[in-house]
Amino acid sequence: MAAQNLTSARTRRGQFHRLEVADVRPLTAESVEVTFAVPPELHGQYDYVAGQHVALRATIDGREVRRSYSICRPPSPGSVSVAIKRDLGGVFSSWANETLEPGAVVDVMSPQGTFTSGLDELAGAHVVGIAAGSGITPLMAMAHRVLSSADDSRFTLVYTNRSQLDVMFVEELADLKDRYRGRLALHHVLTREQRTAPLLSGRIDEERLGRILDALIPPATVDEWFLCGPFELVQLCRDVLEQRGVDASHVRFELFTTGRPERVEGDAGRPVAVRQGEPTWRLDFTLDGQSASVESPVAANESILNAALRVRQDVPFACAGGVCGTCRARVVEGSVSMTENYALEPDEIDRGYVLTCQSHPKGEHVVVDYDG
Repeated sequence: MAAQNLTSARTRRGQFHRLEVADVRPLTAESVEVTFAVPPELHGQYDYVAGQHVALRATIDGREVRRSYSICRPPSPGSVSVAIKRDLGGVFSSWANETLEPGAVVDVMSPQGTFTSGLDELAGAHVVGIAAGSGITPLMAMAHRVLSSADDSRFTLVYTNRSQLDVMFVEELADLKDRYRGRLALHHVLTREQRTAPLLSGRIDEERLGRILDALIPPATVDEWFLCGPFELVQLCRDVLEQRGVDASHVRFELFTTGRPERVEGDAGRPVAVRQGEPTWRLDFTLDGQSASVESPVAANESILNAALRVRQDVPFACAGGVCGTCRARVVEGSVSMTENYALEPDEIDRGYVLTCQSHPKGEHVVVDYDG
């Protein structure tokens, strides 16, 4: 992919297109890899870099449901593949595992995400990925990218699951290890199954992670860290690495969900009515070069995203939980408070970007730009 296309793939605003399912491949008893065919006229829209994700949209039992999934294959014109693991009670993941088959048509957003921004400069580096369960998906494409970038690049993967039967991409990981002998170190940690090495048996807690770092991955030998999994594991890794003196700028993380019951969910489609005479605030926003305005009752405590959706149904969003970053926009005027943020980097916040699903106005007027 040309340099300008790499930049575009990382920064373009997402748009949905209807794509046909080309293949559905079982990975485990509870997960599948779904490959979508991308027609030639949309190839440019689906250029992507390792570690990005796409949002999927479907109507299930009469209700629109959106979920984000990381792309699990190296960039390949004409297709995009994601892995979908069935979550307990997960509406979309259950539907996908039970009903998706070749020939089905699904709304797929163009790739998003900056999880691996700067990966092009890691040729010759030692990169470490720590993943749990379906957190392996962005690291699959990333491992391919790092190891193929230079003959002296190294990738170490610590991958935790309950048992061997729960390991996604087990054959692909073994093939990758065979292809890059001596440069890919693969450590499977099983929480409910005994392994030969006691260090790799049991849940990763602070004590076990510390021993893994001491015995297998001395932090001083690592150039970049990528963490992907549930909130508790990601936060544990961040805390331990900080204690070991690792600069936070070299530790990147991505969440599919926070796993935190106290987390405030963002608004996405909540009905709100403006009653005559009640105090309101005004949102002006730009999307696809077109401006729109909406009044919102102060008492409703409505998010920027929810207010915008009441006048423009094509406003981008996916998780509505502060995780995926699809609803990102730049505040041009006014100020907002952001409840949660698991997607934006500090430099993006410094430049005025917010997650509109988690943002509420701090004054009577806010202007945001989804195109910026």
